[in-house]
Amino acid sequence: MTYIMCVRNITKGRFGNEPGATHFLDVPSGQTPAPAHKTSKRDWIKSVQKDAITGSESGVPVGDILFYVHGYNNTPEQVVTRHRKLQNGLAKHGYKGTIISFDWPSADTALNYLEDRHDAKQTMLRLVNEGIKTFASLQRPDCRINQHILAHSMGCYVVREAFDDADDIASIAQKNWTVSQIMFVAGDVSSRAMRDGASKSSSLYRHCVRMTNYYNPYDNVLTLANVKRIGVSPRVGRIGLPDRVPSKAVDIFCGAYYKEKIDPELTALRKAHTWYFDDDVFLRDVHHTIDGAIDREKIPGRRPTSKGNLALTALD
Repeated sequence: MTYIMCVRNITKGRFGNEPGATHFLDVPSGQTPAPAHKTSKRDWIKSVQKDAITGSESGVPVGDILFYVHGYNNTPEQVVTRHRKLQNGLAKHGYKGTIISFDWPSADTALNYLEDRHDAKQTMLRLVNEGIKTFASLQRPDCRINQHILAHSMGCYVVREAFDDADDIASIAQKNWTVSQIMFVAGDVSSRAMRDGASKSSSLYRHCVRMTNYYNPYDNVLTLANVKRIGVSPRVGRIGLPDRVPSKAVDIFCGAYYKEKIDPELTALRKAHTWYFDDDVFLRDVHHTIDGAIDREKIPGRRPTSKGNLALTALD
């Protein structure tokens, strides 16, 4: 079963591109999300919790939930395709938990960038309020399920803004809804705004145990020259985190690996932004990050760089 929190409208019997109510979907294998897959929030949560359990420690059930937050210009069909690539790719390396896609309303055209940001802003708080906070409130001493987030492209903006907005609402801010691992992939947010002490990112850092940023300097979708993105500052998914970040944050430089293993001639421009979902080395690294059993500097396939961060590499 594929679990999706969809906050799109419904038009002509299909999910649209505008903000709508929150729909909790159980999408059968091989099918694309449709309104017919809606179920009650109560039943959906019970199913997610059951599938999230991966084993036990000292007789106590433990497990993992990974929230996947997609980028702009994604249809529901594209969202579920990447969801399943993550699910299958992580399972190959030992991930036994479940995945929830947070499907916010984005259109199916690259020129819709600014409208997608506007629609994301209207729905992003539900990621915390109806997703993360809900599962956090169900934590019990006799069942411990860790929550994680993997956000791609504009999905990183969705996560950062959702955390920031949630801390401005007393009824949410006063609750414990800390997540374990937050992973930004090709992040479409300002690098400068991710510095330690920046008001926009302080909630993000405060509510996670570890923040990992995967970036690729060859990502042409995130260039300032891109006409859709004119006037915005350099993005964290292209240049990495700023110099001053909390100790819980770590940069993973993917440029050398991408140029050597994915696109040596640097001709596949769009691929530089989306290759992560199809790459076994990246997915292995994500699994180790979620698992947390190995120190971040000792994860296989990572090596130190001259800039003091870490680089993704293929195993020998």
